[in-house]
Amino acid sequence: MVCSAARLLLLAMTLPLLGSPAARASQPGQSQAGGEPGQLLDQGSGSGAVPSAPVESALVSVYVHLDFPDKTWPLTLSRTLTLPAALASASPGTLTGLSLTTECDINLEGHIECSCLSGYQWNARVCSRHRPCQALHSHQPCGCLVFSQPEPGYCQLLPPGEELTASCLPAVPGNLSLNSPLQMPGHTLNLTLLVSQEATNLNWFLRHPGNSRPVLLQPGTQVSLTSSRGWAALSVSNMSHHWAGEYVSCFEAQGFMWNLYQVVRVSLEVADVARLPDQLSISCATSPGFQLSCCIPRTNLAYTAAWSPGEDGEASSFNTSGSQCSVLVVQHCPAADTTYTCDLQSRGLTPLRVPVSIAIIRDGDITCPEDSSGMAWNVTKAGHVAQAPCPVNKSGVVKRPCGHDGVWGPIRSSCTDERLLALLTRAKLLQAGQGKPDDEVPQILRELSGQVAVASSPSDLLTLLRTMKCLAKVTARARIQLKHSALENLLTTTDKVLDMDTSSLWTDKPWVGSTFLLAVETLARSLCPQDHPFTLSLPNVQLQTQLLSPKLPADYKISFSTQPPLQTQIPRHALAPLHHNGTQISITSLVLQKLDHLLPPNYGQGLGDSLYTTPGLVLVNSIMADGQTFHQGEVIMDFGHTKSTPHCVFWDHNLFRGKGGWSREGCQAQAAGASLTTQCICQHLTAFSILMSPHTVPENPTLTLLSNLGLGASILALLVCLGVYRLVWRAVVRNKVAYFRHTALLNVVLCLLAADTCFLGATLLPPGSRSLLCLTATFLCHFFYLATFFWMLAQALVLAHQLLFVFQQLSKHRVLPLMVLLGYLCPLGFAGVTLGLYLPRGQYLREGECWLDGKGGALYTFVGPVLAIVGVNGLVLAMAVLKLLRPSLSEGPPVEKHEALLGVIKALLILTPIFGLTWGLGLATLLEEVSTVPHYIFTILNTFQGVFILLFGCLMDKKVQEALRKRFCRTRLPNSTVSLATNESYISECSKGGGEAAR
Repeated sequence: MVCSAARLLLLAMTLPLLGSPAARASQPGQSQAGGEPGQLLDQGSGSGAVPSAPVESALVSVYVHLDFPDKTWPLTLSRTLTLPAALASASPGTLTGLSLTTECDINLEGHIECSCLSGYQWNARVCSRHRPCQALHSHQPCGCLVFSQPEPGYCQLLPPGEELTASCLPAVPGNLSLNSPLQMPGHTLNLTLLVSQEATNLNWFLRHPGNSRPVLLQPGTQVSLTSSRGWAALSVSNMSHHWAGEYVSCFEAQGFMWNLYQVVRVSLEVADVARLPDQLSISCATSPGFQLSCCIPRTNLAYTAAWSPGEDGEASSFNTSGSQCSVLVVQHCPAADTTYTCDLQSRGLTPLRVPVSIAIIRDGDITCPEDSSGMAWNVTKAGHVAQAPCPVNKSGVVKRPCGHDGVWGPIRSSCTDERLLALLTRAKLLQAGQGKPDDEVPQILRELSGQVAVASSPSDLLTLLRTMKCLAKVTARARIQLKHSALENLLTTTDKVLDMDTSSLWTDKPWVGSTFLLAVETLARSLCPQDHPFTLSLPNVQLQTQLLSPKLPADYKISFSTQPPLQTQIPRHALAPLHHNGTQISITSLVLQKLDHLLPPNYGQGLGDSLYTTPGLVLVNSIMADGQTFHQGEVIMDFGHTKSTPHCVFWDHNLFRGKGGWSREGCQAQAAGASLTTQCICQHLTAFSILMSPHTVPENPTLTLLSNLGLGASILALLVCLGVYRLVWRAVVRNKVAYFRHTALLNVVLCLLAADTCFLGATLLPPGSRSLLCLTATFLCHFFYLATFFWMLAQALVLAHQLLFVFQQLSKHRVLPLMVLLGYLCPLGFAGVTLGLYLPRGQYLREGECWLDGKGGALYTFVGPVLAIVGVNGLVLAMAVLKLLRPSLSEGPPVEKHEALLGVIKALLILTPIFGLTWGLGLATLLEEVSTVPHYIFTILNTFQGVFILLFGCLMDKKVQEALRKRFCRTRLPNSTVSLATNESYISECSKGGGEAAR
């Protein structure tokens, strides 16, 4: 039957024709019936004739437009209709049958809705150009279309199938089968389509129960599609109730769209049942009754709920928007501990039994008292967990454990806003394969930016971040290009998340920050090329994008108005390899503030286990070309003025088993010219920042100036020392002891002069492993400073030999070669091994300086030998002091004691700088928690070491003074003063004291 509200009808007629069917061509016709003359929609020829048996007759589709102003059209059709004049004049014939094909009506919007009657359908070409009607669920594809204005076209006769008893149904060119109409949770659904005709435009849909809108199925984490000639298959793994419904296979064949259907039901599992509470402890004296509930999601399987035991309770049920619930109200408290069971049954399935344990509180039991912290907590038995429902529009439960000692534990809430949960479910299903990513991702991002304001708990925030993670994965897999509106929604959400105070979430789940960063990175670089350039500035987020010309691009350089100011640059030579065949290059730079404080303190190789601070900025650079993301390329970043030399790092999502961590691989820091800013140069693109030790002494201009002045003064003093030795050398090396001492001291002066000069000059060189001058200066500083200390060791060993073996003389020809080997060969070995071992690893040079890296281990090849030598030299000094003190203080008169103490003080003043003992203060500067005082002391004592050597090691030497006087004054002073300025004096005094002690 045709609805009486119809106003437009299209008809098809069956005509018996005479003569050859080939000579009969259908003509355009026009008919008037029961009202105003109809206006033809199709001014061209009608459809071609469809031959039918017998030959004497043919089914001819004649387009007739009938316009009925009222409901009298059934009466009008009952009148005899004649052939159109044009058709009747062409060939004689008689109208033997008439069928209605299309029914049209005008909707409330003024558009024309034309639906096909049984046996007819719009062809695929017309169907692809018009949207379907918003009609009730129908299994007829392309059965109703919406036309904005009248145009040629009408429903076509479907290909006939085999004749049945009373009718001839269309022949569907395919068959859809499945492995089982009832699926168990976790199993895999397999649907197979076999087609007998060539099929194109194949799509799979899922229509959920209670929802007339079908969902497109595409490859995802659970959906896989395969096809070949004559067949196609759909596979859905890990089935759950989210995949229950009617599966539709839609394809085009023989010029029509065909839909094949299979209904799939999925049973529920215990995890799908929500219980509140799942356990309960109750005092019958204070709470004689209680209430239990269990809820299941809506599904296309009919479930009935029953409670056991249920004799003392009253069961009821109610439905919400997405679930069915059963409630048991127990009026009387049970006498003993009882386990109630919610039995959920569906025909043909194993019942689901969900237990709820009830513990009765008896006299003498340890309990937690009533409390009103956050909400009302009833008396709870020790060792149990009290539970409370979430507020309205939130899902989950609030739990609070009662300790075995009767003390309440912390409140744990899993309450999550239902709107955020719905978005997460949509995102998960989209990732699994339900929905069209191009439409769903922007829509979810828009809704997410509106719902971020309701995120008021760690659980809400975690749900929101998981949603963003799913959307990022879908975007990367499907290579979606987002419009600027979608990107703006993303960054608005990101800005609000960074403003949230949810430290408990980042503490309990530190990986969340890394996941959040990766999601924002992925989505931010997905802007479609038509929307470049795009700039957005928010309190915590700043974005700038550029689309570089297909011609050879220039340097990419932009700056951000952050605090401190941030600049990033990608050199032209890094972009040149991406330019080929007119490829457009899009670059996205994103600055996130406060995010670095949310990332876990995980540090990769070379950063050690120390805690660092950051400037509060994370810079993300991304390059897209030909729809692909490029991660390699040089990028230069200027993070502004920093209080200390930082580590240039990036966030490596693969470190620590996927939890992420800071890594310095491929990055290095250097000073930005003469300014105080820090530049980071990295050979890859990702999320960058800088790390600074919270206990590192800031760069102090006073300390730097003092160090430079000390080094300059030492260099001048050492040059003066060399000049003095040039004048007095022959006068001071007349015996072996003096020769050994002054030879060692002369080499100390030469090595320290070279080391200080290299160290001072290295500050003027560009740092970095690419600078050959910086590498050379570092190696020479390492070698000469070590040589200085090894010559100090040689001098101390000679003195120790003279103290221990007073009457045993040293051979000049044996000792001097050994001193040379010790003074130069050993430090050369240390410096060479360090260079060969740490330079290939990128751990040789300190970031921003021409000196050894303190984190990778290279610095310890200098610190270790120096501290060992300082220790040995300290023992030798102690031996000399004991030799001076023992005879005089134990047996001598007061005058001799005073002279001995004076000699000890002079020995300490002379030997401490000569033996390099002040370098022992370096241990204090290596500690993390250290004030500026040790740094000042260390700087003064060691940068001025050359001055001290000139004063105490050279000018205070009695023989040097005598030689200078002889050379300039030509006079000789009486030898009446006590001097401990030379090793000879130490030896003679110690030997004398030893002889007196022997007597």
